[in-house]
Amino acid sequence: MAPKRSAKVVAKTTRKVVREETVFVAVVAATDQPPAFEENEGKSAEEEEAGDEETPVAASQQEGEERKRRRRRRDRGGGEGYKRYVLRVLKQVHPGMAISSKAMTFLNNLMSDMFERVAEEAARLSKYTGRVTLTSREIQGAVRLVLPGELGKHADAEGSKAVTTYTNNNAATGR
Repeated sequence: MAPKRSAKVVAKTTRKVVREETVFVAVVAATDQPPAFEENEGKSAEEEEAGDEETPVAASQQEGEERKRRRRRRDRGGGEGYKRYVLRVLKQVHPGMAISSKAMTFLNNLMSDMFERVAEEAARLSKYTGRVTLTSREIQGAVRLVLPGELGKHADAEGSKAVTTYTNNNAATGR
């Protein structure tokens, strides 16, 4: 029987400067204790000074700009969804009634899901007809296909009524 081999120690150290502070990061495998660090490990004094002058400032500026870009994207996207409109309709139908935040989140997710389904189906229908523009006709067909039975018929009737009201109001104002 062959003798057991001792565990190999693999250590990789990197040096990063974060906001004027030096941070040592070590990745160690097959050992319990990390290796000891030395401040000037493997670098001369000139390399130390040259690396410390440009890197931290450029890195921190890039990180700051990237963080701003991410924040802007997050701020723009989504908003509150349909919560405002659900609450408005609830107050029209039942003025004294309230809704919990969990129920509102559920309804918001339901509305978002239905919107995506109808939009995908309408896009598919417009591809079949070879047109680029989504019109009320594609939306009407998508609603009939996505919503089952009586619900689809009622939604179709309400949508047709809304489109008729909209066109009549725009014709009266001259738009």
